[in-house]
Amino acid sequence: MQVSHTRAAVSAAFDDTNLIAHAGLVPVMRLAERCGLPRLVAANVKLTGAKNSAGAAVDAKVTSIVAGMVAGADSIDDLDVLRHGAMPTLFGGSRAPSTLGTFLRSFTHGHALQLHAVHRRFLAALAAHTPLLPGAGEKAFIDVDSTHKRVYGRTKQGAECGRFKGIRTLHPLLATICTPNSRPVITTVRLRRGKAADSRGAPKFVSDALATAREAGGTGLRILRADSQFYNSGVIGACRRADARFSITCGMNPSIKRTIAAVPDTAWQQITYPTAVPDPETGELIFDAEVAEIPAYTAFASRKKSERVTARLIVRRVRDLAKPATVGEQGELFPVWRYHPIFTDNPAPMLQAEREHRHHAVIEQVIADSKASALAHLPSGHFNANAAWITLWAMAYNLLRATGALTSAFHARATTATLRAHLIHIPARIARSARRITLHLPRNWRWQHVWTHLFDTVHRPPEPA
Repeated sequence: MQVSHTRAAVSAAFDDTNLIAHAGLVPVMRLAERCGLPRLVAANVKLTGAKNSAGAAVDAKVTSIVAGMVAGADSIDDLDVLRHGAMPTLFGGSRAPSTLGTFLRSFTHGHALQLHAVHRRFLAALAAHTPLLPGAGEKAFIDVDSTHKRVYGRTKQGAECGRFKGIRTLHPLLATICTPNSRPVITTVRLRRGKAADSRGAPKFVSDALATAREAGGTGLRILRADSQFYNSGVIGACRRADARFSITCGMNPSIKRTIAAVPDTAWQQITYPTAVPDPETGELIFDAEVAEIPAYTAFASRKKSERVTARLIVRRVRDLAKPATVGEQGELFPVWRYHPIFTDNPAPMLQAEREHRHHAVIEQVIADSKASALAHLPSGHFNANAAWITLWAMAYNLLRATGALTSAFHARATTATLRAHLIHIPARIARSARRITLHLPRNWRWQHVWTHLFDTVHRPPEPA
């Protein structure tokens, strides 16, 4: 492929008022309106006492930020992408980045909680209007994890050097919901200071995540999956109170070591993974492992009786490649194993329960997606502004996932970068005739049929209740 004209024969001018760069925002924001996002914001977010009229037109400001994030904005200045070409013709009420920055800086902790309520109800509406979580009425997995987001501004509130020495971070806590046939969407998200412990506030956070999952259609078996930092009686108690199951990695404390040492060699079952699993310590690819189960293990035995929990302890062991076994004339003499215990009350058979727990790593895809899009920066020096920003990102993420679920089977499982490339970042020219607007899109667009299906679906009249 090469340029077909000489340099002198080509020129450029930014002067067309009928062009837009992101035609996919039209059906996406129509879907947001059908799910009631502006109405939910107007009813729940009340910025009383805010200066500079920051509390006015809250619904227009929230939808402007969400639309900008859907288009790929990762900072407040990037939200200006909504004001190019013919965008004001297609969308009313878009706000300038300076206005949106003032709006975010007006948030307090209470206002951030109001925005969480909007996110919770918006997810439920998306699940009701689109096939976002197929099979959630039978089985759903709620995954909880934390991450650190490095920041560089010296004046950012809450930024501290915590787990990573010499690196200042903020410490979001994240929960997602998925089914065996769907990609995860975000149920709950919280922003915390950099030094906050991984499990700080986890029981309340888990309760909120499980309640949101139920509102989003997870009315069947709900299984909370988490890493070892959430292995505590408070998290498991929150699961029991919400009538949910748990599957949590636990560390090798002395009690668990004694229990594993007592497992007879005949109890270990050989398993082979269809795809290699990376070793968490060495990075080596693992294809084979052995699994055993202790049917009744009592955790937190040193606590009072009401906090003790008896459930299954499923242990996976793999060869410790960092400590190779002794090899001599007699061959392998003392094999060295690394153990990975899981504390769970998942009713599935042992191998299935172990396989389902390993799928907890799917939440890492959401975290990676966040840091490649709206959470590439936490744009404000104000902690509560960043807390609002991260909640708005969760809304935009779920909206994109619902868009993909409504478009095609392929896009239901595609990454958000693929959704933007296929469905959002489409140039178009608008034409007006008889008070109607027509979007003229590129001929031979590879995904024109699925895009047309999406457009027609969200623009048809709503079905009667």
